[in-house]
Amino acid sequence: MFETWEELEEAIKGCNKCKLYKTRQNIVFGVGNRNADTMFIGEGPGADEDRQGEPFVGRAGKLMNMAFQAVGLKREEVYIANIVKCRPPSNRNPEEDEATVCINYLRNQVMLVKPKIIVLLGSVALKNILGKEYGITTARGKWIEKKEIKYMPTWHPAALLRDEVKKIDFIKDLKLVLKENV
Repeated sequence: MFETWEELEEAIKGCNKCKLYKTRQNIVFGVGNRNADTMFIGEGPGADEDRQGEPFVGRAGKLMNMAFQAVGLKREEVYIANIVKCRPPSNRNPEEDEATVCINYLRNQVMLVKPKIIVLLGSVALKNILGKEYGITTARGKWIEKKEIKYMPTWHPAALLRDEVKKIDFIKDLKLVLKENV
């Protein structure tokens, strides 16, 4: 475990533990308030994120920002990271070996942020953080508490682009997070 943000970021920049490092333009470390009470975790960077080195800056990220604005949540008040720090080719889901290698970096980020609430964006984040026995359809919108952290599984913003109806659930889930964080 790394004790500082700088040490952690340097380790990730030099990481070559899985094949994703071969095709990345940039690592996508994470962004936001490093002392946030709420942390959002997605699956992995897409093309825009890889190019800019920041999570959730593409179409799904813009939609997430609009949802934040709709409920009165400020992006700069939360911390946002991903399961993997390098873009999987063709925006595919991270493979198990890639996620397994990278998850320790994410755990280190959680340890440094010390959030009270973690919002799990989509099935990949849910299964890698809480376990393969969870499914996003049944877990979505329900609080799960483990090791003094409350988890809120919800749809990944990319799913909202494919299914407009899921936006309603996503907004409801964000409101639950805001209410819990008061």
